[in-house]
Amino acid sequence: MTPFFDYDLPRELIAQEPLRNRADARLMVVDRGRQKISHWHVRDLPEMLRGGDTLVLNNTKVIPAQLYGRRKSTGGQWQGLFLRADEDGHWRIVCKTRGRLVPGDVIELLDSEGREAERLWLLERLDGGQWLAHPDSGDDVETVLKRVGRVPLPHYIRGGRMVDSDVKNYQTVFAKTPGAVAAPTAGLHFTEDLLRQVKSRGVEFAQVTLHVGLGTFRPITADTPEEHQMHSEWGKLPAASAESLNATRANGGRIVAVGTTSVRVLESAAAATGTPLGAWHGDTNLFIYPPYEFKAVDALLTNFHFPRTTLLLLVQAFGGTELVREAYEEAIREEYRFYSYGDAMLLV
Repeated sequence: MTPFFDYDLPRELIAQEPLRNRADARLMVVDRGRQKISHWHVRDLPEMLRGGDTLVLNNTKVIPAQLYGRRKSTGGQWQGLFLRADEDGHWRIVCKTRGRLVPGDVIELLDSEGREAERLWLLERLDGGQWLAHPDSGDDVETVLKRVGRVPLPHYIRGGRMVDSDVKNYQTVFAKTPGAVAAPTAGLHFTEDLLRQVKSRGVEFAQVTLHVGLGTFRPITADTPEEHQMHSEWGKLPAASAESLNATRANGGRIVAVGTTSVRVLESAAAATGTPLGAWHGDTNLFIYPPYEFKAVDALLTNFHFPRTTLLLLVQAFGGTELVREAYEEAIREEYRFYSYGDAMLLV
């Protein structure tokens, strides 16, 4: 049986803004052992967790990677997305414009007021629709992006057009390591107050890093998962976090991953170091789909995902395809809010 399942989602269920209080989002609890679904709110999470559990938080920080500009040669509009910088200061970007770009093209990058604030030289066309480019000023990435970049919202939120509130809303409260071009959206539900409540129940926290990349949201066009070429993302499991998680398991607690990104770090580390977990960092193209034996995750908090994506297949691998299908059908019936600014699911 194919692990894919598709569903029709009414457009009005795609959340365009987060709730004023992030923790007021609805929380669907999917009990894998009992094959039961129940309905709560994220603010009830302290009741779902037990003393001795550890929440794994992805501390990646979304960078202002969305770029707008014009081609110097034609004056035509140009859009781009910064992906990462190489050690030599060259940028890797994806971009689009009318007409055909060629090496040597110069892009005038515009600030939020529409003024030219940087020039970008296109050096070489790469595989996968990417370009190698170099900023004219020679300033470091953080400085240039702060000057010309915007929040890289997904297209299903207002067509990707950011508003001022997105600078805060599209970032977790525990973000600290810059590098993501999309938010680890399960983490968006947490407030400082909710984290304090969770900690007061005797729950520990462990931080990991996975810089969410462009390929995360790309649909799978292949007929089977085996034919899909998985994207790579950079991740890190620090030694202190690995030690904490090993102690959690040894003492009978659960490792509760916040988001599919945290799962990818934990399972990548387990594949590289075995269990008990060891410190790990590097690029990972681990693709988790049914059937898969999880080695380092006992529960998963996640948002609702697009059909035929690697994210949904990971959730199906963890919860079981039929149970997850049932959960999504119920979420639509109950008018849950979907995707990045939407509601959440806890699989236990």
